[in-house]
Amino acid sequence: MHHRKRRYFMQALAISCALPVSQWANSSVAYPPVRPRKLVFPRDHGAHPEFRTEWWYLTGWLGSGENAIGFQITFFRSRTQHSPDNPSRFAPTQLLFAHAALAIPEERKLRHADVAGRVGTAGAVFDTADTKLRLANWTMERTINDRYQFDIPADTFTIRLEATPSQTPVLRGNQGFSAKGPSPELASYYYSRPQLNVTAQIEIKDKSSKGKQASLLKRSGIGWFDHEWSSSLLMPGAVGWDWIGINLLNGGSIMAFRIRDQAGKALFSEWDRRDQTGRVLERHSNAIWEAVDQWSSPRSLANYPKGFLIRVGNQEFRLQTLMQDQEVDARASTGGFYYEGAVEMSQNQVVIGRGYLELTGYSQAVRL
Repeated sequence: MHHRKRRYFMQALAISCALPVSQWANSSVAYPPVRPRKLVFPRDHGAHPEFRTEWWYLTGWLGSGENAIGFQITFFRSRTQHSPDNPSRFAPTQLLFAHAALAIPEERKLRHADVAGRVGTAGAVFDTADTKLRLANWTMERTINDRYQFDIPADTFTIRLEATPSQTPVLRGNQGFSAKGPSPELASYYYSRPQLNVTAQIEIKDKSSKGKQASLLKRSGIGWFDHEWSSSLLMPGAVGWDWIGINLLNGGSIMAFRIRDQAGKALFSEWDRRDQTGRVLERHSNAIWEAVDQWSSPRSLANYPKGFLIRVGNQEFRLQTLMQDQEVDARASTGGFYYEGAVEMSQNQVVIGRGYLELTGYSQAVRL
């Protein structure tokens, strides 16, 4: 989290709570707690349907300079409070959502699409043995040779890409047990795959053309993959979080987040810097995030930071967005707005990495 994810992934619960209540709805459905354990692969690449929420998240930069494009693809799974004893195959016990977006600076606004469905209907399928998800005609799969393949056909764009890991999974927290608050029950299972080598074919469809004429882009770049699952809620007093996943130019990576209250004060935070082998270089809980200016969304009316200064001890890092408007309008699926934007990180006025910034709880508190 983010785990979302970061990240965000717990916001998917909101739509499940809005489903019609039936005789099979059970407010006492037991979600298993997250307990310290080491993650085991390939099993933990797959889905964990007994837990409340889960997400698989890919972001990255394609190209460089004026031709740079940011991309986001996220699949969410939510276990609802409907009883698993319901005999109907249409029972909404498990829901899938997926979001995809392209940040093309010259367009000044995200191209975004989303889909949602109940597992067992509308082609909504997940696999517990490995990463393999399908929702309508959107697919995500980890192949036998440890490559991630995505096929995302949307109305205004299509993304087909392959992401090849250059490192073994980076286990967050204690061997994949990632604390999200001061209490032991506030935690998730969480790992990352930074520094992915990405090759992509992107079809951009002309929204103004009745024939939907398209241009085809073939790009390569560097991506970041997260997988996170949990049963816990946000800690008391929290309204949302800020999260970054940065691929450093030297082959290392930085993951950091803070969970905020209404006044913007950090209730809990983490800073995790790794080298190119995944070895921990720095891990802190006292990073200071300072918002740089504001941007007001014309859709949600939320005021988002244009960037951040992050201070860690005597070090200072600056985050600069690829473009200003990278707000995702997810009202048609998960019911709200959030910010998912491509950013550059610099230190001493020198760019040291690129990645993504996630901001939630700015238009309204994340309600869980």
